[in-house]
Amino acid sequence: MDDNQEQPLAELLRPKNVNDIIGQSELMGEGQPLKVAIESGNLPSMILWGPPGVGKTTIARVIANTSESEFLSVSAVLSGVKEIREAIERAKYAKDQQNKKTILFVDEVHRFNKSQQDAFLPHIESGLIIFVGATTENPSFEVNSALLSRCQSYLLKALNTEDLLLIIDRALSYKNSHSMEQEAKLMLLNYASGDARRLINLIEMAINRSKVDGKKEISQDVVKKILTDKARRFDKGGDQFYDQISALHKSVRGSDPDASLYWFFRMLDGGADPLYLARRIVRIAVEDIGLADPRAQTMALEAYQIYERLGHPEGELALSNAVIYLAMAAKSNSAYVAYNDVKAFIKNQNHHDVPIHLRNAPTKLMNDLNYGKEYRYAHNEPNGYAAGEKYFPDELDPVKFFKPTERGLEKKISEKQEFLESLDKEYKKRK
Repeated sequence: MDDNQEQPLAELLRPKNVNDIIGQSELMGEGQPLKVAIESGNLPSMILWGPPGVGKTTIARVIANTSESEFLSVSAVLSGVKEIREAIERAKYAKDQQNKKTILFVDEVHRFNKSQQDAFLPHIESGLIIFVGATTENPSFEVNSALLSRCQSYLLKALNTEDLLLIIDRALSYKNSHSMEQEAKLMLLNYASGDARRLINLIEMAINRSKVDGKKEISQDVVKKILTDKARRFDKGGDQFYDQISALHKSVRGSDPDASLYWFFRMLDGGADPLYLARRIVRIAVEDIGLADPRAQTMALEAYQIYERLGHPEGELALSNAVIYLAMAAKSNSAYVAYNDVKAFIKNQNHHDVPIHLRNAPTKLMNDLNYGKEYRYAHNEPNGYAAGEKYFPDELDPVKFFKPTERGLEKKISEKQEFLESLDKEYKKRK
């Protein structure tokens, strides 16, 4: 145990095999997919997606230990093409000279650009490496589809209270000269926010502080002293990030400006990229307000541009103005629904030719083929509308995708639709 007193706590607690891993029971529990893959040795290349401190690096190391493979690590933050090439050369040496497989762990893989991500593809396909990418971002958006298609994606979740308490107890068992008050444990759990790495660092700081104070028990007061720089219950990737974005979006949709501002500033305070939030605000305007108040899109986009020009902190006021406006604007998702409906409709339809009367006739041949014949120019028609005209393919009955609401500007759009439909009916009667 004397050696344990000298080693860093993170090293003491580092799992050596599958059964030592704490948390992630949906993946690492008995009979669960990732554990089965590790124990069977039938390892796919994979993407480990989850917030910081949930065991992505640990799992990669355990895979290497269990399979007796070479473990190579590359950080997308610190590395480039040169480091990738060096890792591949080392993998070739391990295969040719040592007859060993190589686990190539790529941390923050989403930070590599497309060409850098593509550099791994031939080596994954040849079986030279088992690729293990770690990311805090949604791989569906941040990892190239070519790389993603060659990997099994696993979602890792923030550790729960039971998991974190087990880490505390293990840590204290290694550092057996210390105990901890229950209130102190709860305080550490709160600040760790499911991040094992953060928790272990806090425990080690608390133990060292207690040593300085000459105390064997870590008290709540000791924990308070080491938390002078408050840890935020937010990270720039992972579950909390997407949960808070969801809360912001739904608060605006629900027309609650106060809750909308709360979540907006929670995310800013936690370190979210303001330009990412600006993009989300534009998306909310398009999806949830739409044509009920087209000014919302304009205001959201202008707020984005204002932030680009002014930056922090002045630009944040423009974004908060947009959040308030969007929250109080008339809401409609009718354009969004129409967009999704027509996409699905087209996907399941056969090919239909453009009707002759809607075709352009820029050449004599096309004119001789009657392209554009009998087309009615709407501007020359009463009310600027060619009543009774059909614009769908000849074989297809007209389909109503856009159904405006009775809110905001869409009420006027609805009234315009009804007026034009009445003109169509009158035209058909006359025909």
